[in-house]
Amino acid sequence: MSMPFALSARHALFLDFDGTLAEIAAQPQAVRVHADVVPSLRALHAALGGALAIVTGRAMADADHFLAPLRLPVACEHGAHIRASDGHVGTTPALDLAPVLEALRPLVARHPGLLVEAKRTGLALHYRQAPHLEPLCVQALTRVLNGVPGAELLRGKCVLEIKPAGPSKGRAIGDFMRRPPFAGRMPLFMGDDVTDEAGFAAVQALGGLGVKVGEGATQAHARIGAPADVRAWLRSSAQALAGIRSPAIAGEDDA
Repeated sequence: MSMPFALSARHALFLDFDGTLAEIAAQPQAVRVHADVVPSLRALHAALGGALAIVTGRAMADADHFLAPLRLPVACEHGAHIRASDGHVGTTPALDLAPVLEALRPLVARHPGLLVEAKRTGLALHYRQAPHLEPLCVQALTRVLNGVPGAELLRGKCVLEIKPAGPSKGRAIGDFMRRPPFAGRMPLFMGDDVTDEAGFAAVQALGGLGVKVGEGATQAHARIGAPADVRAWLRSSAQALAGIRSPAIAGEDDA
């Protein structure tokens, strides 16, 4: 594969999960991670001196489950729950979701194609199996939003999320970039959704590169076709950097 943009040992790499490392599935837990993802991430984490983080809307338990046995630096729930390189975990206070759950209960009962996913700090309403219900879902969550202090509504691909106002993928990337081993490096962030736009803005404001996965309007300065292309790029990048940092990669594999 001819790499559309090169990764160097001076980069800090940030990666979304769904739609980037793995194809989006009908149900969140039905996602399948290709066999070469974990080896590529392990090698790149070592080659970049630890400056690789997952930046996702997923819960931390999901990220760890799908990428096991790796426990990478990660910003989950759109930056509301962060695990730093030193293992320290910071969490934004959880929202009071009782009014939201109460409002959604009859809607989900009437429409089995809807799925409510509870997270540590917020919740997601998935309508991928019933896309025609998008207006109804937006209406329901907009109506209840005012009753949840400190909350905001975030729209993604066939999903609506109520999350704490303030945290974002861009802010999480900025936090990583102020700390070792990310500080002083050139950031690169790959993501596929409108929820990743804040991340693109953040890395590009720091002189780095945002990479949009797939189609759609974006402020990212580069684009790659699909998760399969991302995986091939990761594999090629790991192989290219192996010749530069082979002792570190070998040490990681031996761990």
